[in-house]
Amino acid sequence: MAKVERRVLLVLGDYVEDYEAMVPFQALQAYGVSVDAVCPGKKAGDICRTAIHQLSPAHQTYSESRGHNFALNATFDDIEFNKYDGLIIPGGRAPEYLALDASVLELVRKFSDSGKPIASICHGQLVLAAAGSVKGRKCTAFPAVRPVLVAAGAYWVEPETMLACVVDGNIITGATYEGHPEFIRLFVKALGGNITGSDKRILFLCGDFMEDYEVIVPFQSLQALGCHVDAVCPKKKAGEICATAVHDFEGDQTYSEKPGHYFTLTADFEALDVSSYDALVIPGGRAPEYLALDEKVIALVKQIVEARKPIASICHGQQILAAAGVLQGKKCTAYPAVKLNVVLSGATWLEPDPIDHCFTDGNLDWATQSSFLS
Repeated sequence: MAKVERRVLLVLGDYVEDYEAMVPFQALQAYGVSVDAVCPGKKAGDICRTAIHQLSPAHQTYSESRGHNFALNATFDDIEFNKYDGLIIPGGRAPEYLALDASVLELVRKFSDSGKPIASICHGQLVLAAAGSVKGRKCTAFPAVRPVLVAAGAYWVEPETMLACVVDGNIITGATYEGHPEFIRLFVKALGGNITGSDKRILFLCGDFMEDYEVIVPFQSLQALGCHVDAVCPKKKAGEICATAVHDFEGDQTYSEKPGHYFTLTADFEALDVSSYDALVIPGGRAPEYLALDEKVIALVKQIVEARKPIASICHGQQILAAAGVLQGKKCTAYPAVKLNVVLSGATWLEPDPIDHCFTDGNLDWATQSSFLS
């Protein structure tokens, strides 16, 4: 388990890659690291729009669509360099213009010159190159960034897969968000933290149009801890994908929905040995609406409950627990629209105030929104 009492800075901009902003932001907080997310020209409480970058065999490069709105929790102009132990630079399109911002480059140089850890991923290395921080360093990145890094004097390391990460001194570079588990482990180690290997096996119950953050954040965070994590979906096999949904609050009376990333399953639902897993995670989104009608899903949930193994369910995921009849007599929260399911199933409703509050009752953990690990 990781426990690091450090404070790090996450430098964002509009159309930063969605995963590359939120996964380290929430994973590091779950490990005990304080993370301040900032953007030049913006203040705490402002948002950065994010981009979903998706590789597909059908196209020669990645596609882009709108992602979540990322709420900043600190103000760029208030940064006090000495308060921070490390820096994270996500990718996406934001680095294209952040690499032209003198205040960003000055900040990066301070971290580089001080020897404090810098973790940069995908297109984030454009900022490192502009700051003059990669000369003589081994670096990887999304392959399209290679010419800039070479021109900046870096020793280019070709990523054999999109999971690739490279460490040279205080600089950690990653190819894409697919490599987040290793990328985060390396950063935690550079901060002086310790992640001990875990032999725990965690099962994720997935479906089409589950909420994007609610699957990827806990999935990669648990992988970073060394857990063996499998994701399954009824009627699908390992290697197949589930479409995800981006649920966000954008001024309407309920959340909006946009297409999310494709999520790749790692195991076959039909071939599962449920008894081999130590815990179950149920993401929310729209998937639980139909998964709650699947008798095999209900049987799986009941088996985990009867074995008194932990279940972590978030947002609309509690629709499945309600359908399985395992909430009777329990105290439970969820996304507020799921209150009816929870109450009718015999549970005591716990009001989610604030909305990112989580509760535990016995072997069952509940959360309300995409802040699963906050």
